[in-house]
Amino acid sequence: MASAQRYGRSDREIANEMQRLQDEQEAVQKRTFTKWINSHLAKRNPPLVVSDLFEDVKDGVLLLALLEVLSGHKLPCEQGRKLRRIHWVANVGRALKFLEGRRSAYRGSPIKLVNINTTDVVDGRPSIVLGLIWTIILYFQIEELTSHLPALQPQSSSNSSVESSNSTETSSPPVKRKPRLSFQGGAKRALLKWVQTTATKRLGLDVKDFGPSWRTGVAFHAVIFALQPHLVNMERVWRRPNRENLEEAFLLAERELGIPRLLDPEDVDVDKPDEKSIMTYVAQFLKHHPDRQETEIGRQQEEREQRKTLRELKAWADQLERDCAQAQRDGGSLAVQYQTFKRYRVQFEVQRRQVETCVQSTQKDGKLTADQALVKQAWERLSARLLEWHLQLDSGLPHPLGEVGLWLHQAEKILREELVPQQAHDETAKAIHKKHLHDQEILRLLERHKQTLQLIHRDRCVNNVPIPMEQLQDMAERLNYISTSSHVHLSKLEFWESKYSMLAFLTLAESKLKSWIIKYGRLESMELLLQSYGSFVEGQQFFEKYESSHQALINAAELYIKADCS
Repeated sequence: MASAQRYGRSDREIANEMQRLQDEQEAVQKRTFTKWINSHLAKRNPPLVVSDLFEDVKDGVLLLALLEVLSGHKLPCEQGRKLRRIHWVANVGRALKFLEGRRSAYRGSPIKLVNINTTDVVDGRPSIVLGLIWTIILYFQIEELTSHLPALQPQSSSNSSVESSNSTETSSPPVKRKPRLSFQGGAKRALLKWVQTTATKRLGLDVKDFGPSWRTGVAFHAVIFALQPHLVNMERVWRRPNRENLEEAFLLAERELGIPRLLDPEDVDVDKPDEKSIMTYVAQFLKHHPDRQETEIGRQQEEREQRKTLRELKAWADQLERDCAQAQRDGGSLAVQYQTFKRYRVQFEVQRRQVETCVQSTQKDGKLTADQALVKQAWERLSARLLEWHLQLDSGLPHPLGEVGLWLHQAEKILREELVPQQAHDETAKAIHKKHLHDQEILRLLERHKQTLQLIHRDRCVNNVPIPMEQLQDMAERLNYISTSSHVHLSKLEFWESKYSMLAFLTLAESKLKSWIIKYGRLESMELLLQSYGSFVEGQQFFEKYESSHQALINAAELYIKADCS
């Protein structure tokens, strides 16, 4: 047998790593199972609380109380402050005997407690206690709930009944029987199928286990979305980091669905999340599962209504865009033109939220349905038409108010533009620097235009040409918004420029470091590496540049935070 040393790790190191992973898994299960037990013991009168699972189950009192809550049966229990080991053994023995007397909904046969005996539970052996609680969770939560799912019961329970049948009909040829589903396998398979058919497949999400498939948090949101679509914005979910998604999903489920928070993000965002803990948590969602037939009818009805809504929205946007174009051509006095524009603009803003909600993609690739794409295109055409009309009305005002109107649109454009990072950090920093200078040049005219507008606003006319008061008021409000937002905008650009400059600097240093730590060859090559190191670190003053870049980034971040808070 080849030694593990050949592959860089000793047998002891491998054993230690395996023990570490086992300890981590045990710790996660302990936390999850404890929270699960406490969520049920809280229903008891008076409620009980488990603090240390391995210690608190030893006397069997909490264990029997849990089984009473789950089963609805009253169980005899030795209680008191001075219980001795003989009483602990009696209590735990009753609990195990009660469990063994129950029948599996999948197999119909009594539940078997494999390798779980009374003395090990009384001694508080972690692996035995966790195995016992897992058996209780499987029977009283996962198996009970999945066996009652209308669409899944035939697949799981019918297999069990066929396999256990002793039919000897001679008219039927012998068939090769499938292996009997195990207690855990049947429930696990049913729960996974429920997740896939109810939530994940329709969103194009591949969930094939109760481990790594849940790490990103998207699958949890998909389950919530399937039960209560209005609670989740899947478009945002696809883009968020793992920990944020997990935290949001657990909070949503607890606040909106009343599902106890059994997991923490750090329990799931690992290479190998604990399968039993995730199954325990996910099974809680089954309580909110409606009848499948009603769900399917409701889903079809919802899809029909959504298609109808989308088509109505497209027709509305197309018609409003045509009306705007006609009104723009009709002309009229300044006051009439602006009042007409505002009337159409109000209609546009009233529909904005509904349109934005309707064109949100629920797919991982961000694709829209055909109807959604058509609505989005119609909405963008309408938005462009209104923007063009608004610009025409503002820039067409008598001099110098027309200059103010044109500048307002330029300033609003630079404030709403989104920064798009380039492939290389230094290119992004250069692009941001260029935009910073450009935006600074435009925004420096703010005070001059503010004074011009104040004078005209007081007189309400330019060269004896009356200006619509409503238009002047709107321009003043927009200018005020630019005044309060420009400082934040420029501070943000300065921070982003410092950030990407720092990233470019660190990327260069990282590439140099990788070239220096290669395996040394001949003396000449080592001397060249030393020369390269000296030139970069000392000649280019690497550490001095790092300190100045780091301090510049800190200063820019503080200014940005201060500007944003103000």
